[in-house]
Amino acid sequence: MKDRIEVNSEIHFGKPCVTGTRIPVIDVLDIVAEGIPFEKIVEDYYPDLEIEDIRACVNYAIEVTSA
Repeated sequence: MKDRIEVNSEIHFGKPCVTGTRIPVIDVLDIVAEGIPFEKIVEDYYPDLEIEDIRACVNYAIEVTSA
């Protein structure tokens, strides 16, 4: 997961994003929360992502909230 999520102060004010993109983790999580399948998220919303990127966003949220 650590290679798929990055926090960079120069991208989106340091909010966590999918590595190599400007896609914030929170934006991906908002779509996941709507119950949209990961494949559909890649197909319809973020074609630059892979399913593993979406899983990394979910795992990142779990890790952050369980600390």
